[in-house]
Amino acid sequence: MKLLSASCLLFASLMSASLVHAQTLPGVTIYATGGTIAGSSASNTDTTNYKAGSIGVETLIAAVPEMKKVANVGGEQIANVASNDVDSTILLKLAKAINAKLAEPGTQGVVVTHGTDTLAESAFFLDMTVSSPKPVVIVGAMRPATAISADGPMNLLNAVTLAASKEAMNRGTLVALNDRIGSAFYTIKTNSTTLDTFQAAEQGFLGAFIGGQPKFWYSPALPTGKLAFDVSNITALPKVVILYGYQDQDAAMIDAAIKDGAKGIVIDGSGNGSVNAAVKARLIELDKQGFPVIRSTRTNSGYVTTKTEGIGSGVYSASKSRWLLSLALATGASMEQIKSYFGT
Repeated sequence: MKLLSASCLLFASLMSASLVHAQTLPGVTIYATGGTIAGSSASNTDTTNYKAGSIGVETLIAAVPEMKKVANVGGEQIANVASNDVDSTILLKLAKAINAKLAEPGTQGVVVTHGTDTLAESAFFLDMTVSSPKPVVIVGAMRPATAISADGPMNLLNAVTLAASKEAMNRGTLVALNDRIGSAFYTIKTNSTTLDTFQAAEQGFLGAFIGGQPKFWYSPALPTGKLAFDVSNITALPKVVILYGYQDQDAAMIDAAIKDGAKGIVIDGSGNGSVNAAVKARLIELDKQGFPVIRSTRTNSGYVTTKTEGIGSGVYSASKSRWLLSLALATGASMEQIKSYFGT
């Protein structure tokens, strides 16, 4: 009887110590949206034809028990889709949930699991719509969970470790894949299949993971011109479309987009946002009407300068220009304000 009582006391003591330890760890919530990191296939060598978004957030958490050593981890399933099906409705829901969670004293940071195809777009959206010094880390994987050498588990552990770190504060939304830490403001996907796809060619990385710990190369700083939009009362975003720039292009697709309800257009032009004479002529007319057309570059790198016809995108890629213009229109920005947002 005494042995039983002693065992019960030992068990209670261990449970109490475990609880105290969990309470002293920083709080990190994982918001899952699906993607390759939650993908599966019948073949462990399949890295391209798997089903994305087939594993839930609780399974992702259970698969990486090491996360519980660095943070008090919770999870919420926002969506479970391939990233091309992440839309403005999902992103608005996500931004509002993150803002509310980061306002809680017990939360140190959040992680968003996301498919890689549009990860950079969503990360940029969150960078503009989450207003907190606490870290928001967006993470994904290039190989599904069922693949040999799947990168998702280590990426997720790194992301949680980063979100739990006070060193990650006051840096905006961060992208964490392949042992690298990037700024969501600048980072884009540069390769269709390789693990080192997420990069910022001009601006570089903010840091890296060394032995599982984040190491920053610079003290906390925000990108020049970083904007913030309050979406707490926004339920829908204006339609903005992207048109690809090419030789022999005419204005037909521009007019079709406007007829279809577009409130703004981004043209993914050549070089320094270049378009031909026929498109320029239509842009002059649209400028007079106060209809915003952003001219970006399909090179996905470099700065697009001020334009006489339309608005140069500055540092923003076409996909990032689309979200910036949509949020600007949703908050009632004038043409002059929109031009200033794009640095012109």
